[in-house]
Amino acid sequence: MMNLDLIFPEIFLSLSIMFLLMVGVFKKNSENIVYNLSTIILLILLALVVNLFSVSETFVFNNSYKIDSLSSFMKTLTILSAIFVMISSFSYLKKSNILKIEYPILILSSILGMMIMISSNDLIIFYLGLELQSLALYVLASFNRDNVLSSESGLKYFVLSALSSGLLLYGCSLVYGFSGSTNFTYISNTPTNTEYGIIFGLVFIIVGLAFKISAVPFHMWAPDVYQGSPTSVTLFFAALPKVAALTVFIRILYTPFINLIDQWQTILVFISVASMIFGAVAAIGQSNLKRLIAYSSISHMGYALAGLASGSNQGIQSSIMYISIYLVMTLAFFSCLLMLRKKNIFYEKIEDLSGLSINHPILSISFLVVLFSLAGIPPLAGFFAKFYIFMAVIEQSMYFLAIVGLLSTVIAAFYYLRLIKIIYFDKPKEKYETDHTIGLKVTLAISTGMLILYFIYPGLLNEMVSRIAVI
Repeated sequence: MMNLDLIFPEIFLSLSIMFLLMVGVFKKNSENIVYNLSTIILLILLALVVNLFSVSETFVFNNSYKIDSLSSFMKTLTILSAIFVMISSFSYLKKSNILKIEYPILILSSILGMMIMISSNDLIIFYLGLELQSLALYVLASFNRDNVLSSESGLKYFVLSALSSGLLLYGCSLVYGFSGSTNFTYISNTPTNTEYGIIFGLVFIIVGLAFKISAVPFHMWAPDVYQGSPTSVTLFFAALPKVAALTVFIRILYTPFINLIDQWQTILVFISVASMIFGAVAAIGQSNLKRLIAYSSISHMGYALAGLASGSNQGIQSSIMYISIYLVMTLAFFSCLLMLRKKNIFYEKIEDLSGLSINHPILSISFLVVLFSLAGIPPLAGFFAKFYIFMAVIEQSMYFLAIVGLLSTVIAAFYYLRLIKIIYFDKPKEKYETDHTIGLKVTLAISTGMLILYFIYPGLLNEMVSRIAVI
């Protein structure tokens, strides 16, 4: 029964998804009910996961599923973000006429996949979670069937993601073939005479995971999928899957392959450097805000990987803090974006921000805070996120990585400051509507407030993350 207690959140979510499917099928016009029930389910799920914080490191199901401080924290982060995504997206879905019963059910299915990924301690369990997450995301990307861009983004994501999944599965099969096990704990005890075969498999696994977080050179899907997907789906894409993928990076690199750190560290440094530079440079020429944030997220994932590449507990903790603050910045940015609405049309071009400060001073201040934070300007939370990464990297004498990170931060600051110039100094356009839902306003207020006030008490996040010791 102890096993059931530890995986009760996953069981509860699985049963809830089945229940919502039945409600949606047997009750006509139940979109609003299913959507509201989904949000309530996420709140209950959050309480169940928080209850697991007191559980010390425990393995269930023959050591294939792990409950520890890392899994509890990352699941809490995922579910909290999902709640804010749900309450901020309702108006957008309603106005865009794409609110269907399948939407919240797909979101919940994807979250179930992420939770399985986060706790996985076995290649098969990890792959099952990954595919459950991905299958739901394929459908969500093409959810707006009347929009050609949405259908195209869903197809692109499906084709490229299937390719990456194939490479990842090939890597898993190589590791299994050379180690004789799919369990992370057993793989780490593999004899050294099979090292080269396992390294070959590990490279394919890293390629598959790098695709999921849109790291260079496996980023090609991100700008098109971000632009084509409905904005609420883009918010989901930009935030939640990256938490699960980063957790799996930590689990795989620091448990079964910790003995091969000299080999994978070089790969991770290359991916990190390439992502930071490419993301910063490629975003400069963009005219669409969703494409710009896609390239921005590529750059941000480069910083998160830099922390992992350091090979220290401090580096892992700095990456976890980075992804936590990045989630808040992403929620704030998209909350601002969802407020750019006129006559049920949502605007997403950079030129649509022109002179926004004249007609919408409060929204403009929110944009200002978010963009300054994304640029890493003190004393906002985004500055501390980068500061923790640079400290961890310098601590390990990886000066080249720190210098590249600083340079790419300077380059990226250009396009964030350009947006602020457009908002405050260009000619104003027609006023946007202001009848936004309470959920959207609350999400923007909380996320913006956290970015501003983080420097007053940074110890709360630091204290929670400091309990996570992987090595």
